[in-house]
Amino acid sequence: MNSPTPTPPPAAATPASAQVAAPASDVVPNIAYDLFAKLDLRVATVIKAEAHPNADKLLKLTLDDGTPAGRQVCAGIKAWYAPEQLVGKQVIIVANLEPRMLRGEISQGMVLAASDLKDGPDARDVIVLTVDKPVKPGSKAS
Repeated sequence: MNSPTPTPPPAAATPASAQVAAPASDVVPNIAYDLFAKLDLRVATVIKAEAHPNADKLLKLTLDDGTPAGRQVCAGIKAWYAPEQLVGKQVIIVANLEPRMLRGEISQGMVLAASDLKDGPDARDVIVLTVDKPVKPGSKAS
């Protein structure tokens, strides 16, 4: 006589964040909060945006960051944004990144963006991080 196959016990609930493992290339080591706290993330308004004169992938952005002089940032987002799409947007920047020359233009920070990975080795969409409601330029982001 054959007995029915026992039913396995239900699997323990696994949080959604633990169900999908990040690709090995995306894994980076944890850092101490004190190191993260050194980043100065700020809101800045794009005043002017134009193609970088010496680089195919860069846009040159003039930002109102709440300081009298404002700042210029070069961002590698030309493939995803036309300059006129950015004017007037409020973006999140790393304000205390050391300035550096990028193809003959000074870049005084970094505009934060997310990469939405698509199918294919180099396929992705880049989305500049913005604020939900207008805030004063120079406001801290955290």
